[in-house]
Amino acid sequence: MTTAHPATATATTTPAPASAHRAVLRTEARLFLREPGALFWIVVFPTALLTILGLIPSFGEHKDELGGRRVIDLYVPVAVLLAMIMSGLQAMPPVLTGYRERGILRRMSTTPVRPSALLTAQIALHGAAALASAALAMTVGRIVFGVALPRQAAGYLVALLLAVASVLALGSLLCALARTAKGSAAISSVVYLLMMFTAGVWIPVQGMPETLRNIVRFTPFGAASEALDRAASGGWPGLAQLGAMALWTALLTYLATRLFRWE
Repeated sequence: MTTAHPATATATTTPAPASAHRAVLRTEARLFLREPGALFWIVVFPTALLTILGLIPSFGEHKDELGGRRVIDLYVPVAVLLAMIMSGLQAMPPVLTGYRERGILRRMSTTPVRPSALLTAQIALHGAAALASAALAMTVGRIVFGVALPRQAAGYLVALLLAVASVLALGSLLCALARTAKGSAAISSVVYLLMMFTAGVWIPVQGMPETLRNIVRFTPFGAASEALDRAASGGWPGLAQLGAMALWTALLTYLATRLFRWE
C-alpha cells in the first residue's frame, strides 16, 4: 500500500540529538504527506466505509437485540479501530522494513542520528494519522448519521490511546519479524485480516455469539471495541478491557524491542 521513503538527507548532518530527532521527524512528515495512497487508506477509507454502511436502511433502524441502538451506532468505533489497523499494520511496516532492506538503517547507525529517531518518527506520524482518522469518523458519524458523541469522553480517550499504543506495538513487532518489504506485506496482510475480524469490521463484537465474543474480547482490538463502546454509552471502560490492551501493548513492545534488528 505504501513504499519505503528515500534516505533522509538531513539525518547525517545534524549533530545535536534533540535537533536531529526534530529534523528526522520534519523530513519524515514531508515524505509521509507525499504518500496519497497511505493517507487515503488511513484517513479516508474508514470514514468512507462508515458512510457506505450508514446508507443501508436496516443499519439505521433501532434494534431491541442491540439495546435499542442502531447498527451504525456500533460501526463508528469499528471505523475508529479500522483507521488504527490501516495505520499500524498496513502502512508502517513496509516503510520500516524497506528502510532496513535498502540499508538505510545500517548507514544511519554510523552517524550522530541513530536509527531509533527514524523509528520514533514513524510511530509518531502513523499514530497521529490514526487519531486524525478517528476524529473524522466520529465527526461524520455525528453530523451525517446522528451518532451520539461519546458520553464518557475521558474514558473514550483513554481507550483510544491504549488502542493506538497496542496497534503501533503490533506493527513494530511485524517490522521486527519481517526482513524484507515483501515479507512484511505478506505477514501484515494475514494479521490485518485477523485484526479486522476481532475489531468487528464484518460483525460488530457486540453482535457476535457469546462464546466467540468471550474469546475476541481479550484480543487487542476486541478489548478496544468493547472499551470504546462502553465509553460511548456513558460508562467507564471495564478494567478487563483496559488491562487487556495495556498487557498486549507491553508484551508486543517487549517482543518488538528484543527482536528488532537495524540491518
